[in-house]
Amino acid sequence: MNADPVWQQRADVVVIGTGVGGLSAARAAHRAGRDVVVLSKADTGHAVTATHYAQGGIAVVLPGNDDTVAAHVADTLAAGGGLCDRDAVTSIVADGYRAVSELAGAGAQFDLDVEGNWALTREGGHNRRRIIHAGGDATGAEVQRALDAAAAELDIRWGQIVLQILHDGDVVTGVQVANADGIGVIHTPSVVLATGGLGQLYRATTNPGGATGDGVALALQAGVAVSDLEFIQFHPTMLFSGTGSGGRRPLITEAVRGEGATLIDSRGARVTDGVHPMGDLAPRDVVAGAIDTRLRESGDPCVFLDARGIDGFESRFPTVTASCRAAGIDPVTQPIPVVPGAHYSCGGVVTDVTGRTELPGLYAAGEVARTGMHGANRLASNSLLEGLVVGARAGAAAARHAVTSGRVRAAVPGPAEHVGVDRDTLQQAMSRDASVVRDAAGLRELIALLSTSDEPLAADRRGAEDSALTLVARVVAGTALARTESRGCHHRGEYSAADPDQARSTSVRLLGDAVVVEAPAAVAS
Repeated sequence: MNADPVWQQRADVVVIGTGVGGLSAARAAHRAGRDVVVLSKADTGHAVTATHYAQGGIAVVLPGNDDTVAAHVADTLAAGGGLCDRDAVTSIVADGYRAVSELAGAGAQFDLDVEGNWALTREGGHNRRRIIHAGGDATGAEVQRALDAAAAELDIRWGQIVLQILHDGDVVTGVQVANADGIGVIHTPSVVLATGGLGQLYRATTNPGGATGDGVALALQAGVAVSDLEFIQFHPTMLFSGTGSGGRRPLITEAVRGEGATLIDSRGARVTDGVHPMGDLAPRDVVAGAIDTRLRESGDPCVFLDARGIDGFESRFPTVTASCRAAGIDPVTQPIPVVPGAHYSCGGVVTDVTGRTELPGLYAAGEVARTGMHGANRLASNSLLEGLVVGARAGAAAARHAVTSGRVRAAVPGPAEHVGVDRDTLQQAMSRDASVVRDAAGLRELIALLSTSDEPLAADRRGAEDSALTLVARVVAGTALARTESRGCHHRGEYSAADPDQARSTSVRLLGDAVVVEAPAAVAS
């Protein structure tokens, strides 16, 4: 690619990503009358997002039943291991019904009970039935379908690789983008990062191939802080294929356990007995840790989810049924083999509850953002909730900032250089040394490997992704080594318990080429 920019454009707001956070933001900014451009690195007119693969549902307090915002907040705080921001959780949970109702107004169709109301189920960590769902276990697919249809009027551009967030030291001025026409610049005062997660750090994950930590890397390179990246949630029940191959694997939604399925080992013994009062419906970190411990003790390759007692399993969980049968398993007559798999990041780019970062003009929403909602462990089905609520807020805030900032012009830089570790090597090392249970020896070995990350990479999508993965892996490894305790979904083999003195979030910046962990800030209680 030519080092000089070959094209330049303008927009009021640029949104990077087309999942729940991105499209919610773009629609809000568009409704505010702004000129919005949405960028996706996907080559086709339809991105495969993490939103699409979300099975379980959306956690939301509906009016007219025995649930309350306070109860939902309490469950979220309990799951978050002492690191949630109570005010942020309350703000987002309280706005959930409005956000879901707006989505329904845009065409989303949720499952109904016999009385014609939204049907509710229960998932791990929730003390009430408050999970609305669609298509049985295809909620994310319905959310994505509805948002895609509602976003038809937006200017969505495909095959766009964002190389840098441009700023003048004080405010955002644009984005540097590579596409089929070469490297160019979109001058804009407002950018919303909605790039999703970082599951591709690992060989096996529930995340799609595009979940390569791009937004976290872009924010770090722009001088913005990220936080809590050591807390990567491993979904307890990812379908075990037995092949040993990597890539995205189907998850088995915990709504299956909410409807009565039980976790057993190869001898039929219950996996979570004596581990937690909620048993198989304990928060995800607890269940994943129990499975990992049982597998280490037994040497078995997987445990099993026994759903044979659930009436009407095929109609209630059609997606799970199809995934199992594609792998040669009949969940109606056989226990489902499962293992923990890399799922959602709890941390990300530090924002407030409107998606605002410390760099004026830069916003983040969805999994890429750290609002204080999730703390040390995500509560089931809070992810789509946060994406809807904060996505819309971020889009509205970005639109307001564009009005007050007026027209800006970015300095035109040279193309970003991409360096990093080979992806296969990185994924193997992360899966070995920074998975469900970590220890100092493995993390130091991982950090040593990542310190060799100066290999030039191609100036294309693969190169940009591998560079982002390497930088994000350095942050994960460094913060995991620094946190000498087990808390939430961060488990250290040498430290089995939480340390009260470490009940605070870490903040990380990129200074030159160095990943620097700043003094942690206290968490609002």
